[in-house]
Amino acid sequence: MPLDDRAIAISATFTAEAIQPGLAFWAGELGLDCDIRFAPYNQLFQQLLDPASLFARNHGGFNVALVRFEDWSAPEENARGLANAIRGAAGAMASPLILVLCPPTAAQGAAFGAPARVLLEAVADLPAVYPILPHEIPAVGEIHDPHANELGHLPYTPEFFAALAAAVARKIHAIAMPPYKVIALDCDDTLWSGICGEDGPGGVVLDEPRRELQEFMAARRREGMLLALCSKNNEEDVVETFRAHPEMPLRLEDFAAWRINWESKSAGLAGLANELDLGLDSFILVDDNPKECREAQAAVPEVLALALPADAEEIPEFLRNVWAFDRARVTEEDRLRPERYAQRAERARAERAAGGLEEFLASLNLEIAIAPVRPEQNARVAQLTQRTNQMNTTCVRRSEAEIQALAGECLAVEVKDRFGAYGLTGVMICRAEAGALVVDTFLLSCRALGRGVEHRMAARLGEIALERGLAEVKLPFVASQRNRPAALFLESIGTRGADGAFHVAAEKAAAIKYVPNGHGQLGDRQRNPQTAGISLPVPELRRKRPDYVKIATELRDPGAVLERIRAASARPAPHRAVEAGRTPLERDLAELWAALLNVPAVGIHDNFFDLGGHSLLAVQLLSRVRQAYGVDLSLEVVYSGDFTVAELAKAVELKEIEQSAGDYQDLVAELEALSDEEARALLAKEQDAS
Repeated sequence: MPLDDRAIAISATFTAEAIQPGLAFWAGELGLDCDIRFAPYNQLFQQLLDPASLFARNHGGFNVALVRFEDWSAPEENARGLANAIRGAAGAMASPLILVLCPPTAAQGAAFGAPARVLLEAVADLPAVYPILPHEIPAVGEIHDPHANELGHLPYTPEFFAALAAAVARKIHAIAMPPYKVIALDCDDTLWSGICGEDGPGGVVLDEPRRELQEFMAARRREGMLLALCSKNNEEDVVETFRAHPEMPLRLEDFAAWRINWESKSAGLAGLANELDLGLDSFILVDDNPKECREAQAAVPEVLALALPADAEEIPEFLRNVWAFDRARVTEEDRLRPERYAQRAERARAERAAGGLEEFLASLNLEIAIAPVRPEQNARVAQLTQRTNQMNTTCVRRSEAEIQALAGECLAVEVKDRFGAYGLTGVMICRAEAGALVVDTFLLSCRALGRGVEHRMAARLGEIALERGLAEVKLPFVASQRNRPAALFLESIGTRGADGAFHVAAEKAAAIKYVPNGHGQLGDRQRNPQTAGISLPVPELRRKRPDYVKIATELRDPGAVLERIRAASARPAPHRAVEAGRTPLERDLAELWAALLNVPAVGIHDNFFDLGGHSLLAVQLLSRVRQAYGVDLSLEVVYSGDFTVAELAKAVELKEIEQSAGDYQDLVAELEALSDEEARALLAKEQDAS
């Protein structure tokens, strides 16, 4: 029986059910409607190899593999076997696989590197596998619980399981959420400390928190995000400030566009969106002034507005914990994006200098290549299905694994001109059905619109239909909030049928050519009406946005999250008298039970399992008893009879007596082994000390 959509299926090399409360908490924060399900204990290989496994039956969700190398007797050999299993399963799984390499104990740390390299290198080219390394898991005080590991193969503390849940949730968020594309940065007291219009360009200071902020933004730019300036300032002051501070990690040329004037931030953001031809919902505004952020958020709610912490020292840690900056995977196309926008600016200058659109297009020497998708292009193709909104006929979003499965039906469109390569900008997915070439996906990035690329794509579909002996090209259309340009284009080339799809005879489609200034030409404002001015009606938000500020401030500490989980699951006080402990030990153990079971109070004769206890909590309880009293109790104490505080106190006392007797016997044996001279010397030493 298939799982529900959005299931999080977990398999581990150790007992991992303790991650469930943390994952459930984050599912609520992210608005994920999903089940959390666990594979049987230590069956990771079976999950990957069995076509009827939990992983294999999970459609539309996320598979999570938690790997601890020291659980294997031959880590490197098993890592190689796991890599082979993942490679064999990757093409068949209908959900992405999050592969978590869990941290080793200090004693095994040196043995972590080799199996990790083997595994990571083997899966590096798999589009649907997303690794998480130990340094990506939030830091906590105590990671390992050796006693719980001995008792129930539960190797980590509750705090670390909360951290592990946060790392998995953060990766799920990066995979599932459409990524932001532009970071719009304020200048004064954001990029630097001080006000360049008052302190002078040379008077502002690049303190350490702002240096780290600039380095953080430079790293995001290398990952493909565009940087822009949105500042209430005199433009010449800002330009001169960059010139006066060559030590700054960011240079003026790192910004794809800017709005430096005295208009509102919302107007500046709308202007930037129009210039870059991107939707406002792809923008993040970073500003030190909460008032400016509130104004922008109210006027253009699609934008994510982040107010920096008032304490500058908090800025770097805040930014590191804003999940909106994350990328599930960074492609070569992403890294080239800033360069593409620089080329775009050159094209814009050439267009302004040309005598007309036809002359400009002729001068571009445009080259369009349409070919089957290559394996190394899967990531970029999946990206385009998730990001392209305007020239997108059906707006079907697909994962890399789905693109890989559709390789035989998928065409990639690459474009270049005399200024440089646009890169992979278009995708078509088509199949033969009932005498027609049905185009499941027809999309083109906005960077290539208005140049006749979409017409060449339609013509290629006509050619393919003729090659296959099909009578027509059928292009289904599903309206969305922003794909009006796609509707206009389809109306210009075909006829809409009763089925809602646009139909074009194969011969007619093959003959389609672009005529500049003719029907179907899309000007800048038509291409992106959403960003032509903030006076337009604000569309409904495209994404269900998590509270990124709350995550980056209140929820970045796993311990704080664990406290929230415990508070939310606390049980009311019992409607009966609670029998108090008779000895200090019973009273202390009762408090320990109450904290672990998340109940107000525990009577000394209350049964552990009646209060909601289970095997994992029992293991954690015995581990805490060992830490507090130095006694090693086995799980037989839990299951041999009625497990109550009173019985546990007896077991602790008996173990203490047993250990004391053992210590006494060891001392007697040690004394008996002494010679007469050694005994007299020891006695003399004791007398001198007294």
